[in-house]
Amino acid sequence: MKRWLASAGLVFVALLVLLAPLPGFAQNCALCYTQASSTGARMIQALRSGILVLIIPPTLGSIGMIFIVRQKSTRYRKEQTGENTQDW
Repeated sequence: MKRWLASAGLVFVALLVLLAPLPGFAQNCALCYTQASSTGARMIQALRSGILVLIIPPTLGSIGMIFIVRQKSTRYRKEQTGENTQDW
């Protein structure tokens, strides 16, 4: 009974955490919205390009780090199990 009550409480807290920030998504910067809507198509394209420039390098860096860490951990596991790491 205590286990069920604890899991129900955990689910309730998780739902509360997920539903709490919903009003925050509705807030926008009025100045940013009016400036972006009053500009021409060229400025809107520049904003989109700027967003891509800010998103792509960190994403590629994260993927590269994940790849390197995975290779290192695989090599470490092979060394710990005694497998031959030389591919002659």
